[in-house]
Amino acid sequence: MTQPAIRLSGVSRRFRRTLALDSVTVDIPENAITGLLGRNGAGKTTLMSIIAGHDRPSTGSVEVFGTDPFENAVTMSSISFVRDNQRYPEDFTLRQAIEVAPLFHAGWDAEVAERLIHGFRLPRKTAIKKLSRGQASSLGIVLGLASRAPVTIFDEPYLGLDATARRFFYDSLMQDYLDHPRTILVSTHLIDEMEPLLEHVVIVDDGRLVRTATADELRGSAVTLSGLTAAVDDLAEGRRVLQRRSIGGLTSLVVETRADDDLRAQVARTGVQLTSATLQDLVAAYGVQNDTREGTLA
Repeated sequence: MTQPAIRLSGVSRRFRRTLALDSVTVDIPENAITGLLGRNGAGKTTLMSIIAGHDRPSTGSVEVFGTDPFENAVTMSSISFVRDNQRYPEDFTLRQAIEVAPLFHAGWDAEVAERLIHGFRLPRKTAIKKLSRGQASSLGIVLGLASRAPVTIFDEPYLGLDATARRFFYDSLMQDYLDHPRTILVSTHLIDEMEPLLEHVVIVDDGRLVRTATADELRGSAVTLSGLTAAVDDLAEGRRVLQRRSIGGLTSLVVETRADDDLRAQVARTGVQLTSATLQDLVAAYGVQNDTREGTLA
């Protein structure tokens, strides 16, 4: 079996009274685009910071290509971590950020950087602190993709980008990955937009791992049943219900089951609407499941 690029074993991270990560054990495959999905405050940024070697777990262990990344210069040089509010020296310009980037990443590709700068229409001479949020996000994308780092991590890289710029990012990410496969980990709330790019998915909620699988496995793992409450409940009997929404006499359920011929035949007899659950549906549903276990309302 191929060794994962990233391995977390029993990773917890506590900030005083707040448990940001709770015993997370997960493998992230090498040379794949993995989506790290979950609600705000689920623990995604903390998890990424630990993987990048910028923080260390309170308990548990993390390995990137078999070594602990924390304060490990060799391992950290193989990681590019792009996040919001990246810090730069005072009055540093975009041009200066691009000029020093090769010092941190041996695989830096200046041609890719130039193409992305042109595509995002970034001002080279402007101080980074004066860039708009979208421009700052675009700079992060340039640094991440052009780094050609064996592990490239994007924490919500699209903040402030309009639809056209986001599409340029998605296309550039996929093309660069196809040209130079590597381990890419990206967190996003725009799940429907990024879903076509994802090969592997890790879902976290309230600091816990709730599901990890290939994107194809997840896409086929659940359905949405919508219709009259009695008919929907009959179809869902004996199956795991991840999420329930009811209005009057109508109910919509996200159910963990495959849309096989038997289920389709049952649906055809009842008038209930059957659709495949999207990744967005599943992330929301697993969050509701977690709230239910904690005894709170979603």
